[in-house]
Order: sequence, then structure tokens, then C-alpha cells
Amino acid sequence: MLDIEESIVEEIITELEEEKVIIGYHTLINWDKTEDEYVSAMIEVKVNPQRGQGFDRIASLIYNFPEVEAMYLMSGGYDFSIELKKAPMREIARFVTSKLSVIDEVQSTATHVILKKYKDHGTLFDNDDDDRRMAVSL
Repeated sequence: MLDIEESIVEEIITELEEEKVIIGYHTLINWDKTEDEYVSAMIEVKVNPQRGQGFDRIASLIYNFPEVEAMYLMSGGYDFSIELKKAPMREIARFVTSKLSVIDEVQSTATHVILKKYKDHGTLFDNDDDDRRMAVSL
């Protein structure tokens, strides 16, 4: 597709990986197509950052838990958005109550269970090609 030698593409990819421009490769799974009974959760977290340490120290306490799939510092009504790995609801509750909420700087949490994914990493999950939009005429 690029009209260049495969070896040149391999060299460029290797260089980008070494420079940490490319930092990983991931598989995207449509869990609705499996027998999986686990759920995914997003957690909003409000914290009290400590003087001179900001949010980074608290973030490192949280993102190092193996249950944390992704974590973001947010603007707005809460400080962190955390996405947990798929797990039984009981394990998600245990993570929030015994690991996250007990961190001194954590003020509050709000846990949201993901009911259905429509799009993730630019990929549509509901790939129904039928256009279901209502026709509007003026």
C-alpha cells in the first residue's frame, strides 16, 4: 500500500517502538458476542491533592492496581476517570470499597457499569448497516 520495501516499514516501526511513539498493540473484543458474564465499570473519583505533590502521586497509587485498565485526569466535576478490567460485579464493588475508597486523599467515588458499547477506539460495535434515522421532510 505504501509502495516501499517491507524492510523499510519494519525499520520505521522498530524505530517508533524504541522511541516510545508506538507504545503498545491491543486486541478489541466484542464481549456481547461471547458467553462472558463479567461487566466493565467506569469510576469517577474526587480527590484532595497534597501540596507539592499534585495529582500524580495519587494517580500512581491508583493506576498501579491490576484492576485498572485505563485512568485519566479530568477537568470538570471530578478529578479522575478510571476504567476497570471486566470482572464480576462483586469484584468491582470489592475494589471500590477495599482498595480505592480507603486511600486517604479520595473524597468520593461514583461507579458506573457499562451496559453496552457502541464504539470503542474508533470501532463500531453495532455494525448494522441499516440506516434507522427517521426521515424528515420540510
